Amino acid sequence: MSQPATQLEAHRTALTGHCYRMLGSLTDAEDAVQETMTRAWRSLDRFDERASLRTWLYRIATNVCLDARSERTTRRRPMSEGSAGTVTDTLSERPGSYFIEPIPDELAIPSDASPAEAVMWKQSIRLAFVAALQLLPPKQRAALLLTEVLGFSVAEVASCLDSSVPAINSALQRARATLASTPQSDPPKPLSAAQQKLLERYVEAFHRYDADALAALLREDATFSMPPYTLWLRGPDSVRSWLLGRGIGCRGSRLIPTAACGSPAFAQYRLRPQGGYIAWALAVLTLDGEHIVDWCSFLDTATLFPRFGLPLELPAPYFS
Repeated sequence: MSQPATQLEAHRTALTGHCYRMLGSLTDAEDAVQETMTRAWRSLDRFDERASLRTWLYRIATNVCLDARSERTTRRRPMSEGSAGTVTDTLSERPGSYFIEPIPDELAIPSDASPAEAVMWKQSIRLAFVAALQLLPPKQRAALLLTEVLGFSVAEVASCLDSSVPAINSALQRARATLASTPQSDPPKPLSAAQQKLLERYVEAFHRYDADALAALLREDATFSMPPYTLWLRGPDSVRSWLLGRGIGCRGSRLIPTAACGSPAFAQYRLRPQGGYIAWALAVLTLDGEHIVDWCSFLDTATLFPRFGLPLELPAPYFS
């Protein structure tokens, strides 16, 4: 790989994280980054070195995302579809491009990030934060991310967005007000010993398929959802009823730990009658203290598992 290409590639992970925050989709983010790299390569001979390569690339990526947003619907979460449902509600499905997708931590957080930077990067890709960002008009979202996540000055953002400093300050003020009014869980911190134990209990209870034990790990107002379905549930009793009712086919499943959206996550493999296991869901958990406050099981395993480096099938002896 040539030196210019290597210099561009060094920014791919960080750019993927930025495009993911802008678009709410791993698939769309990777497409946007590829378009960014293509535009940058074609224009490299015209790169003005008075600006840093990083700043120049983020300018291109941000404008690619703004262009993409005009062609795509806003990504959302099932909780934005209305009030909590019941276990007897009809399951309505949305297209794959409708809901926010999870992203592997390793594709959004640069490997050379410092511990403090890694915490900040994780906070910026949390499902709740990314969902809140989607409520902002695209240029407000871009201004907020460029300043508060990437550390750009207001003048740099104004140049990036072909705007003025007063206009960017106004956009930032409105964006911050919108986010302040949006419910979000506390920023992530390194998992405590108690939270590590909580996750161990979650896995053990799931492997036993002990619905009572799983419900006991949930906070009273915890949410449970299964994109691409619009149905979502609130509270331990509803989740327990789901697990013992329409979700009973998940009995016998096994979990493999991973990391997504700056949060603990598990690949769920469902037992097949003919033997072996098949990919069923990617469960992303949001923790608050010693409870689970959000359990989101993404069911589009054909799209997601390969991006997480996970097989779609496993032999029966795998979990023995």
